[in-house]
Amino acid sequence: MSRLLVASRNAKKLGELRRILDAEGLGGIEVLGLGDLPEFPEAPETGATFEENALAKARDAAAATGLPSVADDSGLAVDALNGMPGVLSARWSGRHGDDQANLDLVLAQLSDTPDERRGAAFVCTTALVVPGGEETVVRGEWRGTLLREERGTNGFGYDPIFVPEGGTRTSAELEPSEKDAQSHRGRALRALLPHLRALA
Repeated sequence: MSRLLVASRNAKKLGELRRILDAEGLGGIEVLGLGDLPEFPEAPETGATFEENALAKARDAAAATGLPSVADDSGLAVDALNGMPGVLSARWSGRHGDDQANLDLVLAQLSDTPDERRGAAFVCTTALVVPGGEETVVRGEWRGTLLREERGTNGFGYDPIFVPEGGTRTSAELEPSEKDAQSHRGRALRALLPHLRALA
C-alpha cells in the first residue's frame, strides 16, 4: 500500500481529506498525518499567497520524511475586506487557531456591511511534492455570502457564517458528504486526483 503524508495536525482536516480520497476510490493509499510520524522542524507560514505556503509545507514534509507529501493552505477571502483575512485566516485575531476569536472579528469588521455586499470565497490551494519527482499545485474556490450570526455545529473555522452560492444552509449545517462535494478543499483535492492515482 502506498503511503501519503498530509502535512497537517488538524484532525478535522485530515478526516475531510481521507473521506474525499475514499469516495474517489483511493482507499489503497494510506494517509498519514504529521502526528503519525516523528516530529521534524517545520518552516513558519510566511508566504504572501496560499500557493507559497502550501508548497513550502509540502516540500518540508517530503524532504524530512521521504514520503510523497500533500499540504494545503486555505482561508476565507472576504470581498468587503479586500480579500482578507486570506492567508491570515487562521490567525486573524492574533492567536493562531482560535476559530471563535477569528470568526467574531470578521463579524465585527462586517457589522456595517449591507447584506448584498457580504460576498466571500473559501480558497484552498493544495500542493503535492513527490521526493525526487514532480511538484503540483492546484486551487479550489467556493463562493458564497456571510451571515450576521452563526448557524450549525459541523465543520470548523468560518463554516458557521458561510452560506454557499445557491444554498440556504451554512457550511456548518451541511452533512460531511455534502460539504466534501462542494467545498474548496474538495475541489482542490479532486484537481489533484490524477497525480495521486499515479502514486497508488
